[in-house]
Amino acid sequence: MPGYALDVRALTKRIGNRAIVEDVSFHVEKGEIFGLLGPNGAGKTTIIRMIVSLIKRSSGSVMINGHDLDEDFVRAMNEVGAIVENPEFYAYLSGRKNLRHYGRMALANVGEERMKEVIELVGLEEAIEDKVATYSLGMRQRLGVAQAILHKPSLLILDEPTNGLDPQGIREIRDYLKKLASEGTSVLVSSHLLSEMQLMCDRFAIIDKGKMVQILTLNEEPDSEAYPVEFEVSSADRAAEAIIGRYPDLNVKRIHEHRISFEAKRGDVAELNALLVNNQIQVYEITPMRATLEDRFLELTNREKKESSV
Repeated sequence: MPGYALDVRALTKRIGNRAIVEDVSFHVEKGEIFGLLGPNGAGKTTIIRMIVSLIKRSSGSVMINGHDLDEDFVRAMNEVGAIVENPEFYAYLSGRKNLRHYGRMALANVGEERMKEVIELVGLEEAIEDKVATYSLGMRQRLGVAQAILHKPSLLILDEPTNGLDPQGIREIRDYLKKLASEGTSVLVSSHLLSEMQLMCDRFAIIDKGKMVQILTLNEEPDSEAYPVEFEVSSADRAAEAIIGRYPDLNVKRIHEHRISFEAKRGDVAELNALLVNNQIQVYEITPMRATLEDRFLELTNREKKESSV
């Protein structure tokens, strides 16, 4: 669809009879940070390499900002900036000279004003005249992002951009990507780090053994899905009695004299709180015990493994 920055459909890569990536489909909205999450060897890099045509697809289609990769390759790829695996530069040249070199290869004219803009964006103003040989890994990653966005791509693709970075470098890369997305650039990023996906992405796809397991929205909490919740109250016994009196099928557990737990849907929590208050039971705290991203990831990948072994 032309409304998507990236639209991937039924992407498949086979080597002989073995499927490295099988029937992967997803899309990236404009201005969205979309993640490919999975363990090392899950197929994330293979998916990215097919999208940017570093390796040939066995089947499937790729649309980049409305341009079909097969029918309009040059225009499609001109919409993309990418770092696949580690960014490579001429170590004996300065950061600025490296950027000028890559700028000359772009279809669009990359002038000094644009160069200054991206250098400031990635925070390399003080080191841009130094040789890349003196750069830390984090600085090289930032220079890689600068190189990838020189020609103002609509889609930025980064393969494990935080690999090897210290916590400060990871945070800096994350902040740069959020800034780019807020300005309209779409970002596709791969990682095996669950915590980073949670902090960085709007949505992410779980990839396991070359297959798409599920696409999740981080901030989405379906109203129809029950999850454990704990209430801290003035009297656990009275609270349990009031709730069971209204909802006899609800399994209310008494944790201690001031805390109870049970499973409830999002829309029911407020109603249960009102029920307790109306029965003169003070409610001090309500704590949803939702599964963490790690819990959900392990649940989904383990389910996939069990189903494939049947």
